[in-house]
Amino acid sequence: MEENTRSFRFGVVAESARTAPELLATARRAEELGYATLTLRDHFVHAGFGDQLAPLVALAAAAGATTALRLGTLVLANDYRHPVMLAKEAATLDHVSGGRFELGIGAGWLRDEYDRAGMPFDAAGTRVGRLEESLQILKALLSGEKTSFRGEHYAIDGLTVFPVPERRPPILVGAGSRRMLGIAGRHADIAGILPRALPDGTISDEITERLPDTVARKVGWVREAAAGRDVELSMMVYPVFGADPRRAAARQAVLRGWGASSADLVLDMPSQFVGRPEDMAEQMLARRDRYGFTYYLIPDSAMEEFAPVIALLG
Repeated sequence: MEENTRSFRFGVVAESARTAPELLATARRAEELGYATLTLRDHFVHAGFGDQLAPLVALAAAAGATTALRLGTLVLANDYRHPVMLAKEAATLDHVSGGRFELGIGAGWLRDEYDRAGMPFDAAGTRVGRLEESLQILKALLSGEKTSFRGEHYAIDGLTVFPVPERRPPILVGAGSRRMLGIAGRHADIAGILPRALPDGTISDEITERLPDTVARKVGWVREAAAGRDVELSMMVYPVFGADPRRAAARQAVLRGWGASSADLVLDMPSQFVGRPEDMAEQMLARRDRYGFTYYLIPDSAMEEFAPVIALLG
């Protein structure tokens, strides 16, 4: 593999912000600590993270409280918004933030959310096909093109978006399956590598989804589909701090239900960073060389403790 010279950047997922003051305080502090982005999830049920603010509206507020921090979604469910309306909202958010918006989007996966809202939870192939069409529409509209499109799911006839972004906002696609990773490679600027979504509307908790060979295979599928395009590789990570990396790994293995004997596996997982900040910085440098990951997202609960890692890699 060629040496990866792309610089690291780090984002905060403000998943515990329940009020505007909490969100704005998190945004300002993230900017002070050197994080590159503030991101929000897209859920209207608890989904394990608690109640979430509506991402696009909340990010507009965060834009007014910051000056350089980029603002992103991690990730919007495509089925919740028509791509024309999403393009309008994205273009406006990019405008009011001074060009700081990053559009993260996925096919939608949480069946419980669909069911509670009375929305049909179509088969994965249908949802993924809809996302790929949506991405083509979004990219055209946000590039300022007069857009006509006719596919299986959407039909657009001569539309433009206002305001036209000075440059198209970067698009992140969160993906865990081979087809989704191929779509990320073909259409995204940033590929967020995830465990695969399951047909029952949950995310796989299998340890195999997090092991080096599986992640390397997923990165390979992105690169194959990208066909030479430079796609930034991203991952949501949960750092586990401690003076001894092995003990921290064993603690995480037990917490995740994999058993203390899986400590060595945890130490090698691309999505797990364990030990002291300097240990994590070394792990990130090694995994940039091995896989190409340079953009990591951290939950806001770990924002302060993780900040020294940013300083070490900056």
